[in-house]
Amino acid sequence: MAAVAELMASQILDPFRIGLLLALVLTAINTAGTVGMTVPLCLGAIFVAVLLPLTTQAPTNGSMATAIVTGLVVNLAIVAVVLLVRRVWSGRSSSP
Repeated sequence: MAAVAELMASQILDPFRIGLLLALVLTAINTAGTVGMTVPLCLGAIFVAVLLPLTTQAPTNGSMATAIVTGLVVNLAIVAVVLLVRRVWSGRSSSP
């Protein structure tokens, strides 16, 4: 269990992952009128969760499947935080 917590901590602090997910959310916002938000965000989070463990060095704290599943959980948490910040920011900027 400690290995999974360590893996999640390293993933949540990964600047490349954060940058990819921030770009994903910004792109989903810009294209929301055409394709919606839910499907692109879900598919993008899955894509990043699979892409990063496969293209970086092999995970040292468990299997590839563990890295992908924990990456998906971390990605969804990061996307949720970015969407929350956006909602707070847009609510603040629209008030008189």
